[in-house]
Amino acid sequence: MTSTKITSAEELNMLAIKGLLEKKAQDIVLLDLRNVKKSVADFFIIATGTSSNHVDTVALSVEAEVFKASGELPWHLEGRENKEWILIDYVSLVVHVFQKSRRDYYELETLWGDAVVTRIASDGQAPGQAKH
Repeated sequence: MTSTKITSAEELNMLAIKGLLEKKAQDIVLLDLRNVKKSVADFFIIATGTSSNHVDTVALSVEAEVFKASGELPWHLEGRENKEWILIDYVSLVVHVFQKSRRDYYELETLWGDAVVTRIASDGQAPGQAKH
């Protein structure tokens, strides 16, 4: 099977979201940071897993979907040891998979108040966008 390179951040977002949905990640949000000054990436995707094993499985699914379609590996990975918050960094996109207690504690969505936030429904559709 021949893989192709990702040509846009939007395509990378969709592949990551597909990986999240494949393993039933909860409360998925896409933060568009392109118009936020001094942001560390163009996009963040934040999702919740129900247990440490679920967080790990969800993160592995994201990596698999992106690699399968593009051949790309994450530039950086963190959190695989404790499985409370796994960060998957693709430079233009950073995926955060949390256990609920860690997500509630860090409240990443509130740190990026100028981001355009899109909630992703469990069927993969974006019901609407909200500006924080």
